[in-house]
Amino acid sequence: MADSDIQQIPGVYHRRIGDIVVTAIADGFLDGDIDVLLNITQEESRDILSANFRPARRTAVNTFLVRSSGEGALMETGCGTYMQPTAGKQIANLAAAGVKPSEIDAILLTHMHPDHSAGLTDRDTGKPFFENAELIAHENEPKHWLDDSNLAKASEREKLLFFQCTREQIAPYKDRMRLFTSGEVFPGITAIPRPGHTPGHTTYLISSGDDQLLIWGDTIHVPEIQTAQPEVCIAFDSNPTQAEASRRAVFDMVATDRLLFTGMHMHFPGFSRLVEDGSGYRIIPAAWEHEI
Repeated sequence: MADSDIQQIPGVYHRRIGDIVVTAIADGFLDGDIDVLLNITQEESRDILSANFRPARRTAVNTFLVRSSGEGALMETGCGTYMQPTAGKQIANLAAAGVKPSEIDAILLTHMHPDHSAGLTDRDTGKPFFENAELIAHENEPKHWLDDSNLAKASEREKLLFFQCTREQIAPYKDRMRLFTSGEVFPGITAIPRPGHTPGHTTYLISSGDDQLLIWGDTIHVPEIQTAQPEVCIAFDSNPTQAEASRRAVFDMVATDRLLFTGMHMHFPGFSRLVEDGSGYRIIPAAWEHEI
């Protein structure tokens, strides 16, 4: 067999939650420096990553397809072409799962950072990838990113990568955008806002029968570090103090209720449990499900 014939299978993994099927769709990964981590020294960060056999800060980017009541919702759209070439794989992996963008009925965003919403619209043509989908997000997200006074206070990088990207990406959906504050936003999906990472950052609880799954968005970016030390924040948090409080609330909810959870930056496919461990927590990856 030639080396050129060896490649990974598509980044697709299904999990049944009662009558709802949740499919993890990999968008790829992003590599970055550890100096963006707050409330921890770089030496401490390196030690924790090394102890977990992680040589650097590699951030998975996951999205999720939710099939419920005969409809399909896509939670997040990945990086598009705004980030590193190692990401932006969502459309290809959706195709591998046998799903066309035109079949998506709704897109739910946890927030509007580029690694979550930059795959909404074709950057070159300005046309939406998901022509039949309603865009659903917390009301504080467009309110923040479309506010010119917030734009004026941002760094040049934030202006281009956060504000301009968001404005370009959501523009084709302006006439089919539904905003919420909390509550059920799609059959079987309840929005639980957890602000701090961004003003409208939201987690989603999927419930069917006796089964539940919490998709916790950007509660963490570096699983090994932030579960062990929940006080660790990241430079991309709009309000680090609030982000830490939200993270602790999510951790307490997941650990106390023994909830199955996953997130956009968990190592793919990410379905896991969380248990208390000393002053922090420890992730226990869920066993692979061989049948749906």
